[in-house]
Amino acid sequence: SPGSGKTALLEATARALAAAPGGGSSHHLAALSGDLATDHDGARLRAAGIPAATITTGSACHLDAKLVHQALHHLDLGDADTLVIENVGNLVCPAIYDLGEAAAVVALSVTEGEDKPLKYPTMFHGADLVLLTKIDLLPHLLGFRMDVLEDALARTMPRLKVIRVSALTGEGLPEWIAWLETQRAQLVAGAHAHHPGQHAHTHAH
Repeated sequence: SPGSGKTALLEATARALAAAPGGGSSHHLAALSGDLATDHDGARLRAAGIPAATITTGSACHLDAKLVHQALHHLDLGDADTLVIENVGNLVCPAIYDLGEAAAVVALSVTEGEDKPLKYPTMFHGADLVLLTKIDLLPHLLGFRMDVLEDALARTMPRLKVIRVSALTGEGLPEWIAWLETQRAQLVAGAHAHHPGQHAHTHAH
């Protein structure tokens, strides 16, 4: 959703990767950011050290594979091994369009309420992971029932996988980064299996 903390989470992820032991992680992100009218999020990502380009959609409420393809021609990936596509904030339209992604991640903030998975099931049905964001605000959300939200996610996600994260405190970031590393390793292993003896293309798009 708009305001669920997608960009803030990517900024925090970049900081955590840069602060990894040994002078920085071997894991490097690049990003495409979808927005109706501005480059605000793309600028924030670039300031955080993530090579990023903005796809401005005008009135369209989602990205599609053609827009992603075109934008990639104008993005210098550098040494990035994982491309993050930050879709337009929306729990409806983006669920329908395949962007060529290897994995679909939904950022759902605790401030959005407990019923979002049941109200927008298509988005959560296709998700490989839900990042439950702004977890640091839980003490201030009187009446919020985590068990109700988790039940709603279990009802709508065929393969339930949830990580609680806070871009502010860093809670959950190690688990999130480990999940990214696992996804990348599986893609590389799959590339080797399909093309034995050849150098695997390790960019996860």
